[in-house]
Parts: sequence; structure tokens; C-alpha cells
Amino acid sequence: MNPSYDVAIIGGGPAGSTCAALLRKYDPSLRVLVLERERFPRDHVGESQLPPIGAVLNEMGCWEEVEAANFPIKIGATYRWGCSDELWNFEFVSGFQDEPRPAKYAGQRTQTALQVDRAVYDRILLDHARELGAEVRQETRVVEVLKDGDRVTGLRLDDGSVVEAVHYVDASGHVGVLRRAMGVGVECPTSLQNIAIWDYWQNAEWAVEIGVGGTRVQVLSLDYGWIWFIPLGPTRTSIGLILPADYYRRSGRRPQDLYEEAVRNDPVVSRLIQNARSEGALATTKDWSFVADRLAGDNWWLAGESAGFADPILAAGMTLAHWSAREAAYTILELNRGEHDGGWLKARYQDLQRRRLRQHIQFADFWYSANGNFEDLKDYTRQIAQEAGLDLDPDAAFQWLGTGGFINERLGATAAGTVDIRALRGLCRTLTDRAPRSLIADAGSFRLDLEGAQTDYLADYVDGRVVRVKTYVRGESRLPLTGAFQAVVRSLKWGGRSDQLLQNLMVYRETYFPAMPPGEWLNATLQVLEALVLEGWVHPQPDPAAPPMGRLVPELTH
Repeated sequence: MNPSYDVAIIGGGPAGSTCAALLRKYDPSLRVLVLERERFPRDHVGESQLPPIGAVLNEMGCWEEVEAANFPIKIGATYRWGCSDELWNFEFVSGFQDEPRPAKYAGQRTQTALQVDRAVYDRILLDHARELGAEVRQETRVVEVLKDGDRVTGLRLDDGSVVEAVHYVDASGHVGVLRRAMGVGVECPTSLQNIAIWDYWQNAEWAVEIGVGGTRVQVLSLDYGWIWFIPLGPTRTSIGLILPADYYRRSGRRPQDLYEEAVRNDPVVSRLIQNARSEGALATTKDWSFVADRLAGDNWWLAGESAGFADPILAAGMTLAHWSAREAAYTILELNRGEHDGGWLKARYQDLQRRRLRQHIQFADFWYSANGNFEDLKDYTRQIAQEAGLDLDPDAAFQWLGTGGFINERLGATAAGTVDIRALRGLCRTLTDRAPRSLIADAGSFRLDLEGAQTDYLADYVDGRVVRVKTYVRGESRLPLTGAFQAVVRSLKWGGRSDQLLQNLMVYRETYFPAMPPGEWLNATLQVLEALVLEGWVHPQPDPAAPPMGRLVPELTH
């Protein structure tokens, strides 16, 4: 019998809507069903975004709809964290320029994010998936997953009917409907076990207003946890308290009492809510980080929080949800085309999501530990690096973690979350009163080292297609020959002296990336060069015949 649908998606939140929209965009013939147990609009925690989400919204074709909702533009965050009780600011883009709204997805808006009221935001995304041709059923609950071994054969709904599809995607959030039904275990690669308590407030003041609708979220550490303060619109604000689960148990107090004490006694928050009122909808949840043991099976995928969860300190939840759902959709589309081995496609999807989740969890651990002694922090990051397969001394481990490891969610770029290496160096300085010095500033020449490397193929997800990318692999480290990575590798082969290398990089840009501004290109490729040094693919060395890279690029020494 032919199934009624090509893809059945459990959950209509950002992950489910993204997956459905992109499936329909790139193959309008697909029969896509979204099953959502609630009726939208409904509130949902997790409102602070990171800049990569904008690219996904633009690809889905709903950037304009989301921008028209007039959510606050997230320029960055204000922190009370690290070595000092003073407030300090971190911004995604320096020198943000005021401009009218709604704005196009271009220029500085590609580097900022939004703070969204999920009741409004999630409805926009789900309606957009419907407009693209997906069938959406709200207030429809999956009560049983029918299966044959590792294959899903159907979904029994609360009305007794059974839905059959070729592919199934679990975008049901932490509930993990398919994950649990298929017996998939989880690992918790962290000792952090926190709980969240939050409520929404009307008419709280914004801590800062930047241009038309721009602001920064507030992340404020306490002796026992931290507070988030996230404006969601002109009058509505999300305020939450994160605290360790063992502290909550030892206190013996009600969540309501802990929450009210925290927001009323904090000097920053209490001032901002002086003339505000809570909506009286206090909610709690545990936010323990985890990674699913498997993210793909015979004909099913886990996307979004069903696949894993990273502590909210980095505001990564929605970014991980959108990007994993995007790549699940790409994988299904490619499987239907039959041009790649199915096992390779599934393995690449699973490895990417698990690596991304673990990286965010590790960086969250670093962030929490940054409130302690710096020497203890270095030892702690060494342990984290060893768990990732890197045997580094404490200083090198700190530098590795401070740059986010090696590969982020997009091949051809390096970052931790969405923060580039130079910004992270400044961030580490703020958190610890000490920042790692650039590994390339003092070098006059650079040598590429591919000894012992094997060849493998990673997946790049571009324009609805999964592209095989040749990659060097040595131990746990990978060097993909794409984007800025390939530019650096080829330029090094042409000449490793600092001045030659810079000249070769600019020639490469003119040949292959002429539309990219020279300054942006140089920043990207030098970050890649430093990442390659960190991973041992490139060896920097002094050269009496060549100037140090830091003299040619003074920003490296700042």
C-alpha cells in the first residue's frame, strides 16, 4: 500500500515548521504533514535568537513576515558575569547603524538576531509552512508510534486514526515522541543540572534602546544562578531564573518564592520592573543538557530538542532547532533523489548534529566555570578538550575552547556558536581578565602539514542539495576543502611567507569570491588560519626574511 504522505513531522514548532517549509520549497510535489498537539498561538520558553537563524528564515521565504512582526532586534547582550560585578556589553556587530523597519535581510541585519514572542513567531512559521503546501493539523496528538524493528510504519493519533508516511521527523521537542518510542538513549556530557523558572511581564522598561527596535538581552549572574531579561516587544518581556537543581532541592522553597526574591532583589531587574506587572503565568522546567545516542534510523530523524539540548546560557536552542531541521529536510530530499549513499547521508547528518550539540554544551560549561579562578578554569578546559580527543596542556586547551574548537555549523567557517575567534578572544579577556594571544601574530611564515592525514567526505548543505566535500582527517581533527579553508590551503601551497600568503589570499578572493568585501574576506581567512594552527594542520614559525603577520595585520595584536 502507498503511504498517504511522503513526510510526517511530529511537532509544529520552529524545527517542524522549518523542515516542512524547506521540503515543500525544494520539492513542491512532496506530501508533507505536520502534527501539532497544541493550538497556536501559545507561549513557549526560548525567545532569544542567534544570528544564523536569519539565513534560515530568508531561505524559507518568511524573513519579511517575521520582520514585519516588529520583534526587538537583538544587537547582543549585557552581562554581569566573570571576574567582575560590573555590567559589560557584548555585541554581534560593532557600530550598529539605525535604519527603518521592516528591513531586508542584508547588510548589518545578517549579523544580528531577534528576540521573539514565541506565541507570535511560531504561528508565523507554521502558517508559512501551510502556505507552501504542507498539511497542518493542530490539536492532534500522537499517542503511539507503530514500528517494525528500526522502521516506523505509522503514527496512531488521539482520534484512533493511523497516519502512514515514507519518512518521519521527530520535532516534538524535549518530549521526544519518536526518540522514546524507538528506544533511543541519551547521554549527558556535563555535570550541569539546572532548572528554569520564568514568567512574562507587561510594561517593563528596556535596559537599553538602540535605534529603531534594537536592544540587548540582560544576562545577570547571582551567587547561586542567573537571571535572563528578554524584551519580546514594546510591552512584553520574558524574565527567567536559572538555578542548580540541587540548590532548589536544598532550599525547600516554592519556585514562586525563589523567583520573586531573585527579580525583586536584583538591582538591575528590580529597576526595570518597577512599574511593570507580571502576567501570573509562572512556569518551570528542567534544562539539563543532553545528546541523543542516535539521530537517524531506517526511515526517521530527530531534529531540534528531540535530538538534544544545550544549556540556555548561550541562547542556542532555536539556532540548533532551525539548522538541524534544515539539514534533516536536505537529507530527505537527497535520499529521494538517490544520488548519494543513504548510509553516508544519515551518518553525516547525525555526526554534524551531535558534534554541534556537544560543542555548545562544552562552551556552556566553560561559560559557567568562568566565574571561578582562572587557573582552575584552564585545568577544567583541558579536561573538556581531552574528552573531545585533544591532548592539550591547560593553556592550549583554553585557547582551543576559547575559539570553539574547529568547525561550526557551516563548513568553510570557524566559530563557537556565532562568535568569531577575535570576538571570542575579547570575550575570554572579559570573563577571565586574560585573553589568549593570537597564534599567528608573531609568525613570519607558515607551513602546511598533511602528514598522516586520510581523505574522507563531509556534507555541505547548499540550495537544497547535499554536496560531498573532500576532507582531510587526522585523529579527531578534520580539514574540509571548501570555502575559506580551501582558500587558505591553496594559498599556503603557493607560498607560506606572511606577505606572500596575504597576497595569495586576496588573489583567491578576486578569482572565486569577488563579491565579498576584502576586509570581511581577510577576517574570515585569518580566523581559518588560526584554527588550522590550533588543530596542527599549519605550523607557524619566525622568518627573518618576512614581517610578522601581526605587523601586516595590526588587528591581530589587539
